[in-house]
Amino acid sequence: MCSMPQSTADISLTKIAQPSTPRRWAVLLAACAGQFLVVLDVSVVNVALPSMRADLGLSAAGLQWVLNAYTITFAGLMLLGGRAADLFGRKGTFLAGLGLFTLASLAGGLAQEGWQLIAARGAQGVGAAILSPATLTILTSSFPDGPARARAIGTWTAVGAGGGAAGGLVGGVLTETLSWRWVLLINVPVGAVVLLAAALWLSERRVRTGRRLDFPGALLVTVGLGATAYGVVETETVGWGAPQALGPLALGLLLLGLFVLVESKVRAPLVPLGVFRSGSVSASNVAMLVNGAAMFSMWFFLTLYMQNVLHYSPVQAGLGLVPASFAIVVGSKVAPRLMAIAGARNLAMAGSFVSLVGCLWQTRMHEGGSYPFTVLVPSMLIALGAGLAGTPLATLATTGAPPENAGLMSGLINTSRTMGGALGLAVLSTIAASRTAGSEDPGELAAGFAYAFAASAGLLGVAVLVMLGFLPGRCGRRGLAHRLRRVHR
Repeated sequence: MCSMPQSTADISLTKIAQPSTPRRWAVLLAACAGQFLVVLDVSVVNVALPSMRADLGLSAAGLQWVLNAYTITFAGLMLLGGRAADLFGRKGTFLAGLGLFTLASLAGGLAQEGWQLIAARGAQGVGAAILSPATLTILTSSFPDGPARARAIGTWTAVGAGGGAAGGLVGGVLTETLSWRWVLLINVPVGAVVLLAAALWLSERRVRTGRRLDFPGALLVTVGLGATAYGVVETETVGWGAPQALGPLALGLLLLGLFVLVESKVRAPLVPLGVFRSGSVSASNVAMLVNGAAMFSMWFFLTLYMQNVLHYSPVQAGLGLVPASFAIVVGSKVAPRLMAIAGARNLAMAGSFVSLVGCLWQTRMHEGGSYPFTVLVPSMLIALGAGLAGTPLATLATTGAPPENAGLMSGLINTSRTMGGALGLAVLSTIAASRTAGSEDPGELAAGFAYAFAASAGLLGVAVLVMLGFLPGRCGRRGLAHRLRRVHR
């Protein structure tokens, strides 16, 4: 299970697709820049939401969908984006996704009505879903399996995590110094520069398989995931037993069931169900989904805690999360070296356990909390653990994938991370709201956030057990770690 044997043709294709060492790092820079943008926009609008509401007259539900329109389309279409990178070429897919993302950012920044902003955020999510899997596919195709690929994935993970972590600070600074519009408009010049660099540095490679995109499967999984996410989001305002929530949830689960049925019947499925026979692939994606839920919700709840309970300004709240941003980058960067020592499975489990400890610490937050003990240390533990776990999970989920499935495996692990964040935030927000019962009292808010962190700790405990039971042990240590160890001798 450590790696799948490749045919002679596959090995030849892999070698051809790998550029020279200097160009690899230019490719890494372009891929990481694209990933930074799409992850940044998951969280960058959080601190700008009050300004958006005041300027565009958004309702509370409309304001929530400024976030959800992006995350749901992003997660729901990512599998299709991953397969498109395999079939139509990495460079073309990367440029198409980044171009759409940049144009949608411009439209959102210029929006004059609430529906225009929500529509632009949805279009951003579509562009991100095309772009994000292509970034990881570019890396796995450009770097040979082993230590160089692990370091590249570690850098990609760190940059992506840093994008999510920096969202609060970037959004706060831009909102206070310029306008909420610049949390979207800032993507335009950055996206233009990355487009030019990618056009120059990336080479077009594709694996010619004769397969087509599975549009029925893509439609079912996208609408199914979207309906499920919508139902979970609705529970925050109407409760779990209301028809407004149960209807979309039931529809989403039905469509996802039909997706599995369709994928088992069609000749060229979007997701060959056989990939889940690998315990490494299945467990890695489950663990990534749970880690994504805990990580994404941490930024959200801590931002609210610092602003609504500790009474920090948006910029102060963003600055308060900088140490956690640094911790997740450090964890991601040291992960390849630690994988060579401990093995991929053991490091992923250890990282998730460190995050679990941080979540348990966060359950002690209260109205009179101090920054060092209720924000700084526990948030750094959660972030460090996420950084340590992310690289081995992404590596285990993609190692050994044949060239024609590289984008699929990248899309799966990215879908797990992003959908985990979207669903996790909805579920954990409902848990927090059940404790506060609509109260805006700082003490009640802090208690609600503490409840949410307790639930995150429980989820991470389940993830550790899944990894212990299903991730490869000896193979992960002796196979993957042996290859990684050679570079450090």
